[in-house]
Amino acid sequence: MGNATSDVVVRVRAREILRESGRTLWYLRMILAGLLVLFLLLTFAMYYMGDPVETVKRTPSPMGETMYFCAITALTIGYGDVVPTSTFGRIDAILLGLTGMVFTGLIVAAAVRGVQEAAHRASVQD
Repeated sequence: MGNATSDVVVRVRAREILRESGRTLWYLRMILAGLLVLFLLLTFAMYYMGDPVETVKRTPSPMGETMYFCAITALTIGYGDVVPTSTFGRIDAILLGLTGMVFTGLIVAAAVRGVQEAAHRASVQD
């Protein structure tokens, strides 16, 4: 009458999860490197053509501030202390956000796959 399900507890070690996640990231290394190069190109494009401005001082941002802005935008945090003032800069900021989301998604996917593979290997060994 009842569906008898057996709940199996599988002990997975953090070392195995990290190993499997690292292996997955190794396979994705060219994609991740390409995204990093794209991020750097978009950062330089922002500095030279995006006209980033510090909102407090209303002065053009130096390269360090521009890199900070691009990293915060790619992480989809966006504090608003540096803003692009040109149309190209706004489009560049959108592309930076999309690049950051893809990069973050790949890292999270590698971590999830690491957990899955480590759990599968642990269940096969038991």
